[in-house]
Amino acid sequence: MRELTYSEAIREALAEEMARDASVFLMGEDVGVFGGVFGVTQGLLDQFGEARVLDTPISESAIIGAALGAAMMGMRPVVEIMFGDFLPVAGDQIVNQLAKARYMSGGKANVPVTVRVTTGAPGSAAQQHSQSPESWFMNVPGLKIVTPATPADAKGLLKTAIRGNDPVLFFEHKMLYAEKGDVPTDPDFLVPFGAARVVREGAHVTVVAIGGMLRHALRAADQLAAEGIQLEVIDPRTLVPFDLETVIQSVEKTGRLIIAHEAHKRCGPGAEIAALIAEEALDWLDAPIVRVAAKNVPIPYAPALEQFVLPSVEDIITAARKLTVPLRVR
Repeated sequence: MRELTYSEAIREALAEEMARDASVFLMGEDVGVFGGVFGVTQGLLDQFGEARVLDTPISESAIIGAALGAAMMGMRPVVEIMFGDFLPVAGDQIVNQLAKARYMSGGKANVPVTVRVTTGAPGSAAQQHSQSPESWFMNVPGLKIVTPATPADAKGLLKTAIRGNDPVLFFEHKMLYAEKGDVPTDPDFLVPFGAARVVREGAHVTVVAIGGMLRHALRAADQLAAEGIQLEVIDPRTLVPFDLETVIQSVEKTGRLIIAHEAHKRCGPGAEIAALIAEEALDWLDAPIVRVAAKNVPIPYAPALEQFVLPSVEDIITAARKLTVPLRVR
């Protein structure tokens, strides 16, 4: 183990997989000379050359379409879409081509395309550069959706994505790039899809914290512990596939569930997770499921308004206090 930032962990995963497998290559807007808009791919052009680190035109549709063609011819493209807000520009390529190619070929066509996408609000980037679009694509069969929250998971999940044979949308929260954490040195370190992690154990309230909200949930847990409220914090790591069993086991213990994500509340990832728990574990619940999420308005530019719209540590604390009132009254 050694400490890396989230950004460094992703860069290391890319370099290791490119060194390991000559069929892995990168492409996207400014990923080469400038190292991407957030500098994640800096140095890879010098290391692997222009044939494997390709700067593309400003056309998300062309980027995804080219990646699909390359994958079906035996390559393993890793493409970068600068902002998740731009995914709809490539919507047809993602929804009707990338996600369906294996099915429409009767399973004969592998589609090992990893689409790295930034997500979340970085601060005063306004409506078109601050959204969290993960749930937009949860409705599309054939796509795997990954939301790493730590440097170690960013590396291990990215390597799993690149080595797999299915299309993956790999969402990287912009505010996590500078976050530090221990990362294994093993070049074959992989994190499996569909395996949630219980980050903090607790007895009173289960919190499923997606992506950047994991930091908020852990801070809320620290503050609530002083009040005698124990949060059990779960990082799902992948939304598709989703580790329902781990969440159910936690709800059986706590009887209460909060789902925290930065996406808008209406039809966000929490809606699907809440429905699954209602279908499979309703008898274990002692209180209604609570979603902590962004308000259903466009993300504002003004800092004060942005903070009002986005979910916060205090929102999780408030939700947990309401859920545990009967417990504390006793």
